Amino acid sequence: MSKFDVLIVGAGTGGVMAAAQLKNANSTLRVGLIDPADTHWYQPAWTLVGAGTYNYKKTARPMASIIPHGVEWIQDKVTTFDPAKNSLSTEKSGDLGYSYLIVAPGLQYDIDALPGLREALDTPYVCSNYLNPEKTWEVLQNFKGGNAVFTQPSTPIKCGGAPQKIMYLAEHYFRKSGKREKTNVIFATPGSIIFGVPDFARTLNGIIAKRNIHFKRFYNPVAIDSANKTVTFKFIAPSGSDCILTKEDRLHETLKGDTEITIPYDMLHLAPPQSAPDFVKQSPFAVKEGPGAGWMSVDKGTLQSTEFANVYGLGDVVNVPTAKTGAAIRKQAPVVVKHILAGLANGQASDTYEGYSSCPLVTGYGKMVLAEFKYDNVRDSDPFLTKFVDTAKEQWSMWILKKYGLPWLYWNRMMKGKM
Repeated sequence: MSKFDVLIVGAGTGGVMAAAQLKNANSTLRVGLIDPADTHWYQPAWTLVGAGTYNYKKTARPMASIIPHGVEWIQDKVTTFDPAKNSLSTEKSGDLGYSYLIVAPGLQYDIDALPGLREALDTPYVCSNYLNPEKTWEVLQNFKGGNAVFTQPSTPIKCGGAPQKIMYLAEHYFRKSGKREKTNVIFATPGSIIFGVPDFARTLNGIIAKRNIHFKRFYNPVAIDSANKTVTFKFIAPSGSDCILTKEDRLHETLKGDTEITIPYDMLHLAPPQSAPDFVKQSPFAVKEGPGAGWMSVDKGTLQSTEFANVYGLGDVVNVPTAKTGAAIRKQAPVVVKHILAGLANGQASDTYEGYSSCPLVTGYGKMVLAEFKYDNVRDSDPFLTKFVDTAKEQWSMWILKKYGLPWLYWNRMMKGKM
C-alpha cells in the first residue's frame, strides 16, 4: 500500500491550494492529490457567464496543468475511509495510506431532492448557473416578459449570494433590452433577510426597493411543474413571526392551504439542493445528526476533525458557520497547512480560522458590492481596500476586481499556493 505524508481528497480550490502550499514549504514531502476530473473550473466567473459578459471557456483549465509540481495526482474516486488504519480506499487504485489526511472534495448537487427539477432543466425556460451558465444566458436572451423567478433551496449551498447575483444582472439586462416593463422580477428565498451582515443588507434592500424587485421571504421551493410552468413553495416562517403569507395578484400566485403557494414562471433560475458527497456522508468524519448532518465535523478554528487528530477538512465539505466560498478557502488552507506542517515536525501550530468569507455581490453590469465577513456575521472588510472605497456600496472598481482581478489572482496566486 502506497503511503503519503499528506493525502488530499479533492483537486478543487482547497485541495490544489493546500497541496501547493505544502510543497512550497517542504519540497521533500510526499503529497498525493485524489480527483477523477479532467478539468478544473473557475466557478466564481459563472455568474458573469450566465449574464453574457464572460467567456465560459476561460473558466476551464486541464486538471493536469493545475496539479502543483511534485504532487502525485491519483485520478480516481474515493470509496471509503478507514481512519483507524490511516488509510482510504479508491475505485481503481486500491488502498492508500497517509500520515495526515485533508478532506476537500467539495459538495454534490442533489437534483432529485427537488421534485420536478430534473425534468424542468430539460426545458428552455429553466436554468441554473451552478449547472450550465451558458444556458442561463440563452434563457435570458429568449425571455419575452412575464414572471422571471429566481430562487434557492433551504440546504446549504456554495456561494450563497449567487442566486441573487444573477437576479440583479438579469433585471439590468431586461432594462437594457427593453423587456423590463413587461417583466416581474421575483426573488424567493427560504431565508428571512436578503443578507446576514447588516451593512451589506442595507445596500441590497435599497437596490431591491429602487428596482421594484419582488422579494419573497420564507419561500422554500418544494416542487416544479414544468408542463404547466409553475414552481411551488412552502411558506416556512417561524411560528409567531410577523411575516404573513399573502398573494400578489400581479404575479398570478395561488394559495393552497395555509403554507403552500404556487407561482407561474416564464423563466426560472435556481440553485439546486446541495449536500456533502455520499462517501463523506457515510464516513466516520460526518456529523451524525442535527442541522449539519452529513457534512464533515471539524473544529471551526483549526478545521481539524473532531474525532481524528491527523485528519483535517477544507472548503465546502466542512460544517462550519460561514459561507461556502473560494474566499473562505483562501483563509482556511493556510491554517490547515500550518497545523499539518507543525504536526509532521512533532510540534503544534496556534493559527486559527476566524470564519472569513467573501461574497462579491454583482448588482448589475459594471456594479458590485464586496461583502466580506467572518463568524457571527461580523463585517470583515479588507482594511486596504476600504481606504479607497466603501465596499458596502455599489462600485465600478469592484466590478473590475470581479471580472479581471480575481480570476488573475486565482490562477496565478491561489493555485500556486502563494496566498
